[in-house]
Amino acid sequence: MHDELSSLIFNSISDGVFTVDQNCIITSFNHAAEGITGFTARQAIGKHCFDVFRTEICHKQCALKDTLKTRDQVEDARVTIITKDGHEVPIQVTTTLLRDNDDNIVGAVEFFRDVTEVEHLRERLGQKNTLSDIVSVTPKMQELISLLPDVATSECNVLIQGPSGSGKELVAEVTHNLSPRRYGPYVKINCAALPAPLLESELFGYEKGAFTDAKRDKQGLFGLANGGTLLLDEVSEMAAELQVKLLRVLNNGEYRPLGSSKTLVTDARILAATNADLQTAIAKGTFREDLFYRINVVSLDIPPLCERPADIALLVSHFVKVFSKKTRKRILGLSPEALAVLRKYGFPGNVRELENAIEHAFIMCHGQEIQLEHLPQQIIHHSALVGGISSNRNTEKDIILEALRRHKGNRVKAAEELGVHRSTLWRKIRSYDIQV
Repeated sequence: MHDELSSLIFNSISDGVFTVDQNCIITSFNHAAEGITGFTARQAIGKHCFDVFRTEICHKQCALKDTLKTRDQVEDARVTIITKDGHEVPIQVTTTLLRDNDDNIVGAVEFFRDVTEVEHLRERLGQKNTLSDIVSVTPKMQELISLLPDVATSECNVLIQGPSGSGKELVAEVTHNLSPRRYGPYVKINCAALPAPLLESELFGYEKGAFTDAKRDKQGLFGLANGGTLLLDEVSEMAAELQVKLLRVLNNGEYRPLGSSKTLVTDARILAATNADLQTAIAKGTFREDLFYRINVVSLDIPPLCERPADIALLVSHFVKVFSKKTRKRILGLSPEALAVLRKYGFPGNVRELENAIEHAFIMCHGQEIQLEHLPQQIIHHSALVGGISSNRNTEKDIILEALRRHKGNRVKAAEELGVHRSTLWRKIRSYDIQV
């Protein structure tokens, strides 16, 4: 009964736990350890721990060996292991000696936990988007990219225009990160997401008692962004009365919180973004012309993805890398057929829709290459309506030849553009007897 209870407790621990003898041979392996490593207890027990964990320090500075040798406990060591199916997983390790009832050392025990999500969170919190995150080879986007450093350092007000999903927020964040304000706050708000009274209180803040639910003072975004950058996304949706107040802030930096008689000053740089034609809005009387000229010191125009067909393969390759890391799936790329369909699709949702399509494919795909059937149905359906991709081999061969010619026979660069692994491309080249 005691052994059964011990086994139950051992396998109920959420951390991975395993024990070894003095020769580092695994003697027990709990359920959590199975889940993290991919090895069953039956496969692990009786093997050296380095045969299961295959870490970068197994043969040099093994935590268990150090504990057995020095008799000292190791706490919270960061190690990367290789799972049974070949994925790298970061773990945090604690080791201690294992003693019998007579206090004799009979081995050691290791507790470990998967810290993938923790590291992803730290990475997201610490990540600052830079020029390299704007993936494009098209002339219009290259011109915008080359202009960004000068625009960023000028600290002028900037109007970023482009259709929904084209990357306006990314361009705004890169502008902030390249500017002298990069160490200051970066604050953003979607002007279309809030009704006018709530948007006003968010932007300007309020004093206690300014309205029924104002139980305490609240600093507005103009104050929070002081010394940094404030992005007004979908600025065209801002109500007329708020446009007047925004104009005052842009003119002299002054604003007044709701319910307050005090005038405050902000040193926030204003970036504005919109998917609307502001000239048309001015003609209709829904957007102030004087405000347009204040926010439009420099205009950055992002073309829709349908005007950037050469970027699709590069973006696909980028998103495959992103989701491979996020999902830990060993997906190496897309088949030429799938990529060809994506290149024919219009992408009304632009880069965001393409990103969603690749994420969808990662959910559906259980192999190493995303096939046509793994793409979202609306894209497959559109492909069928416009004739899709031909089933004959010449279509795929032509796609490969086109990529190879663009890169002057460089198969590594061609594979990257096509969004496939190098070995897949080489296999196709041999299959079609392509001479490069």
